[in-house]
Amino acid sequence: MSEPHTGGCHCGQLRYAFNAPLQDIAHCHCSICRRTSGGIVTTWLTVPQARFRWIQGAPSAYLSAPGCVRYFCGRCGCQLTLHTQLSPDSLDITVASLDHPERAPAERHIWVKSRLPWLRLDPQLPEEDEEIM
Repeated sequence: MSEPHTGGCHCGQLRYAFNAPLQDIAHCHCSICRRTSGGIVTTWLTVPQARFRWIQGAPSAYLSAPGCVRYFCGRCGCQLTLHTQLSPDSLDITVASLDHPERAPAERHIWVKSRLPWLRLDPQLPEEDEEIM
């Protein structure tokens, strides 16, 4: 069921909204997510790009890999969304930036071939060496 969801950055400069189900939620273990977020894992959800809108402020953009743009707050640095040409009609949103991240539990792990060997997180979830689209 689609319902409105909102989120934003730490400092409040950026706010977003989308009307779509909380689905395709994955813990990403890739080294790019680690380096761009400063965290050991980044949890993403995916929504149709047409259902997402910025409702306050304009994000800064960073081309983190060919065809992959990450959007973040230029003031506080919070990473909010990611768009990849591999899935041009969708947008990935960081679960941690949601106003209610507790409503979006992860369903799987992706890029586990890059996982830090000492990390144990949600071991009951399915794992993918990369990401199966």
